[in-house]
Amino acid sequence: MVFQAIIKSIATGDAEQSMVLTQRALAQGFSAESVLEKGLIAGMDRVAEKFREQRVMVPEVLMASRAMHAGLSLVEPLLESSEKKSTGKIVMGTVAGDLHDIGLSLVKMLVMATGIEIINLGVDVTPKKFASAVRKEKPHILMMSALLTTTMTMMKDVIDELESLGIRKNLVVIVGGAPVDAGFAKRIGADYYFEDAFEVRAFLVENLTKLISKKSR
Repeated sequence: MVFQAIIKSIATGDAEQSMVLTQRALAQGFSAESVLEKGLIAGMDRVAEKFREQRVMVPEVLMASRAMHAGLSLVEPLLESSEKKSTGKIVMGTVAGDLHDIGLSLVKMLVMATGIEIINLGVDVTPKKFASAVRKEKPHILMMSALLTTTMTMMKDVIDELESLGIRKNLVVIVGGAPVDAGFAKRIGADYYFEDAFEVRAFLVENLTKLISKKSR
């Protein structure tokens, strides 16, 4: 079946094949929603399982993510008018002094598939730049990443900046990165910590509607 072929193309990181098969599934009359859920996302779920079992490494996950997005580029325009499309918004970035973006890119790739709007500030983002983006974009969620122990303390500076400007309330702050853990997240006043991008996506799929509702009160 075409969905199984799509899943295989993503698991093997074959972006060209993923696009061909996605086009074939749509031409066969399958809905954009079913191709997304039963093919593209199902393929990433298979990769996620292997990643948790340490059977694949980050570069392979990134290749799979790019394969998923090759197919998503065909599906996404068909979802634009869907009532299921999320109205959530996320601002994300890697903190000041840190130039690593592999984890950030992976989170962006996976989260985009849920339909959430993403404002990616990139790397080396200062507290003032984070705060400025939050004030301008009014996101539901702020995601921060740090890959170095020397930069992870910048996350607290960002939260302090948000609080000093009075824009921390009702904003969900999520942190992650190699040196970060749940204890650190709690100490700096973040709302959530996730170990990997798959956990982030699963959390958003389950909780985004509730988070949007909370912010609109």
